[in-house]
Amino acid sequence: MKAIWISLCLLVSAAMASAHEVRPAIGDLEARGGQVEITLTLNGEAVVADVSLDGIDNTDALEATEEVDRLRALEPDALRAELEPRMAEFIQSLNVTASGTPLTLTTTRIEVGEVGNTEVPRDTVLTLSGPVPDGADSLSLTWPAAYGALVLRQQGVDEPYTGYLEGGQSTGDIQIGGGDASTGWRTFATYIPVGFDHILPKGLDHILFVLGLFFLSTRLTPLLWQVTAFTLAHTITLAMAVLGLVSVPASIVEPLIAASIVYVAVENILSDRLSRWRPAIIFGFGLLHGLGFASVLGEFGLPDGQVIPALIGFNIGVELGQLTVIAIAFILVWLAIRVDRGEADVAPAQGIYGTLAVVFFGLGFAMNTPGFQNVMGAEAMVFFWPLAAVSVLCAVSATRVDQLDAYRRHVAVPASAAIASVGAYWFVERVFL
Repeated sequence: MKAIWISLCLLVSAAMASAHEVRPAIGDLEARGGQVEITLTLNGEAVVADVSLDGIDNTDALEATEEVDRLRALEPDALRAELEPRMAEFIQSLNVTASGTPLTLTTTRIEVGEVGNTEVPRDTVLTLSGPVPDGADSLSLTWPAAYGALVLRQQGVDEPYTGYLEGGQSTGDIQIGGGDASTGWRTFATYIPVGFDHILPKGLDHILFVLGLFFLSTRLTPLLWQVTAFTLAHTITLAMAVLGLVSVPASIVEPLIAASIVYVAVENILSDRLSRWRPAIIFGFGLLHGLGFASVLGEFGLPDGQVIPALIGFNIGVELGQLTVIAIAFILVWLAIRVDRGEADVAPAQGIYGTLAVVFFGLGFAMNTPGFQNVMGAEAMVFFWPLAAVSVLCAVSATRVDQLDAYRRHVAVPASAAIASVGAYWFVERVFL
């Protein structure tokens, strides 16, 4: 039992690591009257701290986290004063051109949000403007890798350009008069990775909810019923929210999402059967998760005339992310389930899971490098230590296979308890902290 509780603590501590979210920057570009104006909503603290957001979704992965946190606590005027001296260098890094000619831009406005919850980033809005040379018919912008991702939207024209740029990418030529709207298929393909990325690696709350569904039973039918109800529900509210038919504040949605995690995990501990009401309850929780997904699309924006392809692509990306989570979980516990059913030998399972636990635990240290953090957006321990913990639980299950329902007793229940603990912590944090 000691090994089980050690594993449980590892799961909880890794998942409860504080998250300082990094969101993509949002840009609006408009050219009129011989002038171009670019309005950027971004993480101003990261610009002042001169840290790279390339591949980062969590500022806890940054070496300068303490400096970023200090800046988040500054009053708007104080942060603006620290940001202004860096604007010339920032503008130069954007490499904005008109028909190949570099533009001279100046800062016309800096708006810094009020100090709020310093656990999450606040928005800083920068407005840049400059003259466009006579005869120029196109604009281009290269978004620096150091500033993470950018959603750029052209304004004031028919068939406007909308693009999602990873750090270091360029827009290519954007016609000043419009006509660069993405096709339906291109929009569809663009939003699939956006949806997937929201689950893996950025959607830890959604990951834990899906794992809560997975750990109810080893049988496929209960999982299919639950996933179907969840998918149908979040698809409905995602579409309704994006189309403006429903809107619920994040201050309500986020705590309820945390509560949904607690519910499914606690029910796993109390029962190993799919109750008649569980699919209906999961459907209700799925409606909430759909509103959470919609907030992501709200940040990204949807291209005019391509709402449906973008919505479908994003939703498919979400489903692929969820299926990937389930597949990883199934592969990891599959041998333990077979041992519990008497379909595999105990000794090989003990050796395999013992080796996996050591490897995953070691990778948590060995891979804890800035490069890994840049790619995955968090420390390696957050990814590998939960896998090590589940491997330990599976080893215990294989060792105590003589007990009735060894897999449920030593894997599903402790893992569900860890998930419930994280969900409860998030609920308290989102309501009271």
